[in-house]
Amino acid sequence: MSTTPLTAPARTGEPLRRLLALDAVVTGANALAYLALSGPLGRFLGIGSGLLLGLGAFLAVYAAGVGLLAARPHPPTAGVTGVVEANLAWTAASFLTLALWLSPTAAGAVWVMLQALTVGGLAVLQHRALKARQASQV
Repeated sequence: MSTTPLTAPARTGEPLRRLLALDAVVTGANALAYLALSGPLGRFLGIGSGLLLGLGAFLAVYAAGVGLLAARPHPPTAGVTGVVEANLAWTAASFLTLALWLSPTAAGAVWVMLQALTVGGLAVLQHRALKARQASQV
């Protein structure tokens, strides 16, 4: 039986760490799919397999970095802020790329929008969790 108070996770940044871990897992899974299945996914989504390979490599590195942040007992504010900003930039770039550059299939357009909304939603939740952690430290 644990003697840790129920309020301990909020004070230790647990919600923020869980959101960072979720981000790392989802991003890592996306990276693996793009790396392992770039040809079939490219055809299905109407997005070039070379682009998917490049994105997969980038996302794998990014997921590892976010995972390292999530593994820290108290992720540094600057690192978390960087993740939030990167996620917001990814969201904006996804919508801009869809509007100005890509000509995906219908499934590809839906996929780009869904992943952008997911990443943007994570950014908002991470930002809120960071602000809550900062407020609890005052």
